[in-house]
Formats: sequence, structure tokens, C-alpha cells
Amino acid sequence: MNKATDKSDKAVKRQRDIQKDVAADDALETAEKSDSGAVQTGARHYPEPPFPKQHKPKPGMEQRLDPAPMYDAPFYKGSGKLSGMVALITGGDSGIGRAVAVLFAREGADVAIAHLAEDRDAEETRKAVEAEGRRCLVSRGDLTDPAYCSQLVGDVVSTFGKLDVLVNNAAFQVHSKRIEDLSDEHFDETIKTNLYGYFHVTKAAVPHLKNGSSIINTGSVVGIKGSGNLLDYAMTKGGIHSFTRSLAANLIERGIRVNAVAPGPVWTPLNPSDREAEDVAQFGSQVPMKRPAQPEELAPAYVFLASPQCSSYISGEILPVIGGY
Repeated sequence: MNKATDKSDKAVKRQRDIQKDVAADDALETAEKSDSGAVQTGARHYPEPPFPKQHKPKPGMEQRLDPAPMYDAPFYKGSGKLSGMVALITGGDSGIGRAVAVLFAREGADVAIAHLAEDRDAEETRKAVEAEGRRCLVSRGDLTDPAYCSQLVGDVVSTFGKLDVLVNNAAFQVHSKRIEDLSDEHFDETIKTNLYGYFHVTKAAVPHLKNGSSIINTGSVVGIKGSGNLLDYAMTKGGIHSFTRSLAANLIERGIRVNAVAPGPVWTPLNPSDREAEDVAQFGSQVPMKRPAQPEELAPAYVFLASPQCSSYISGEILPVIGGY
């Protein structure tokens, strides 16, 4: 055997040894992953799939969810970031909206919330805001109605004397597995709630906003990556992202900042009132953190974007909070 052949044989052995070591490492990592639970990096432990199988009727009541969404953020300490401000939050009765209302109040803002028909949830949010020492206005109405959107903003200004922060958050979502099954009525309800509602509330609010005010829209990860079963919903969320950037350009000279938060899966009434019970049981398991976010994990992003101390140089941005995608 010549030297060249001997060296090549040794190289083959080295490569196969490396291959064998890597295969063993991969097998060990796979076993460890299968035994590991969801990623827990927060101030407290958050629920992990599987959840109880459940499917809730629209519009979705937070009181009926099991486990109950975590919104109160007990380890979050306010520091006056929104002191003296007034905020309007659509869809503020539950889910992300409720968590945002609580943290806005903890940061010193009076809060108005709009909801469709979830009276008990809205009352819980009002109590939570008032427990933070701030005032809370609760309004019930249909955001697809332009007249209600104008009335809503007028009531906020009449009650509190001003408006500083608008959070467009209310949404409608129901999946449709085939485009042929997506009815005109279904499509219209999604478009009118998620796009018309944002537009009409914003149009009514802008004349009352001033230099230093802000608008925060709730987008979605599906507005970034799409969703095969949520054609209409994903379309509206992509539209909200575009609306955010365009509105930011439209209002920048007035000193009004406009941004969006794009959540991944979040444990709120929206999804259990959309998905089939079996899918709800595994909700959030597909993301790298292997669990859905809890509403209190989203709310600080809204505080950040609303606060002039934190984000005075940020406008037209989409902030994804998507569990490691």
C-alpha cells in the first residue's frame, strides 16, 4: 500500500468517526427534546400544551377558558411611563386588550375599552384597571359601524377630556379549510371588523391626537408568513401591517407615532372560539417555545410603543412577538 492510499484510508476513517459521533449526538439531542417541555423564560411558569379540548361560541368569553389566561403581570412594576395619559383600547375586555389595559393603568393612564358583547369580561377589565388606581370607561358596540366608532371616540374625549393613545386591537377570526367554503358573509365580517374597524376608529381619533400621541395596531404573525386556513384573517393582518407603515408616513409631520405588534399564538378567547377542540388542545405547540404566549407577555410591547420615554424615535415599525419563529 502506498502512502497516498494509506492517507486516504485514514481520512475516510476520520470522517466516518466524525459521522458516528454526530449521529450519536443527534440521537441524544432528539431524546432530550422529546423529554423536554415548553421553553419557560418568564417571571413565572406559563401553561403548556396539551390543554383541555374546548371550542367556544363567538365572540369568545375569557371567563370560559381553561386554563384562564394570565393577564395581571404581578412581577411587572410600573414607573409612570404613561402618567397622565388617556388610552382607548378596542377589544379591551379580554385577551391581549385586557392585559394592555392593566399595564397601561399601572403606568399611570386612564383607560377606555370597547367590546362587542362580552359584558362580564369587560366588567372584570374595568375592575382590574380601577384596582391600579385609574379610571376606566367601558363601551359596548359594533366596530363595523362607522357611527359607533365616532361615538366611541367622542365618549372617550367627553369623559376624560383628551385622547393620547389609540390601540386598535379588536378582531374577528374563524378558519376556513377550503377557499370554496369561505362565504361572502364570512369574508365581509372579517374585512369589516379587522380593517374597516381600524380605519373608522383611527379616522375619528386622529383629530384629537397631538404631538407625542401614538397609535398601536395589533397585527399578527400570519400577516407576515400567511396561513392556509385563515385566508381572510391573514389578508387583513397583512393589510394592518401596511396600514401601520402608511399611516405612520401620513402622520409623522404631526408628531403622531404609529406602530404595530405582531403576535404569534396567544392564549386568548380568539383562538378557542375559532379552532376545533382537538386543535385547541395543541395550540402553540408548533412554535420553537412549544407553547402559546400569555396575554401578559404581549402587553409590555404595547407599553414600550406607547411610551414617549421608550420609543420616541420609533414609528412605522412592526414588532413581532412570536415565540422564537
